[in-house]
Amino acid sequence: MSIGAVLAVLQPEFPTVRVSKLRFLEEQGLVNPSRTGSGYRMYSQADVERLRFALAAQRDSFLPLRVIREQLADLDAGRPVELAPGTRVVARDGELVTPRASARVSAGEIADLTGASLAEVEAIAEAGVLVPDARGRYPGRAVQVVQAARALARHGIPPRHLRTVRTAAEREADVIDQVVAPERAQRSGAARERSAAKAGELAELYATLHAELLRAAVDELR
Repeated sequence: MSIGAVLAVLQPEFPTVRVSKLRFLEEQGLVNPSRTGSGYRMYSQADVERLRFALAAQRDSFLPLRVIREQLADLDAGRPVELAPGTRVVARDGELVTPRASARVSAGEIADLTGASLAEVEAIAEAGVLVPDARGRYPGRAVQVVQAARALARHGIPPRHLRTVRTAAEREADVIDQVVAPERAQRSGAARERSAAKAGELAELYATLHAELLRAAVDELR
């Protein structure tokens, strides 16, 4: 399969995965697709399963790539691998429960959905990474934020160091708002829908740019 075909296979399960992510996992040695005479990547079904394993381990257990690489090596050698427990709760007839981004959830609900303690959620909020509304509730995306913050804490990065990430995101959102404001101000529903779609697209581009710049900066540390 081409890299585009692999992306089409994986995106239903991992909606945020992009071509740049697949290339990054290859650079990190988690997969080694063959090449055509013209240099194009060609993935086997085994390659796809390795990518699925890595993406699931990152998403559900926040495992670092070093650990995922070691697990894949163990699987290649026929050794058993003890998978880390997932961080998401299974409920409602076996369906994974994740609130909508537009939902509002309490600190207790976030703790239930992430496995965090209420004290951990409150510490992340006190650090300014999460901001409650007037009723003390948080947006649905707070679940993913807490999962990521807990994973970083396990690597020795406490919540107080994450406030700058939120500040940068808010500044980028201000720029996006300036771009889409003219369409959003129009009265037609279609214009407002276009505005929302454009804002989402710009957010994805900012996220990709941030990820690539961060990887480049980390590469300079080697």
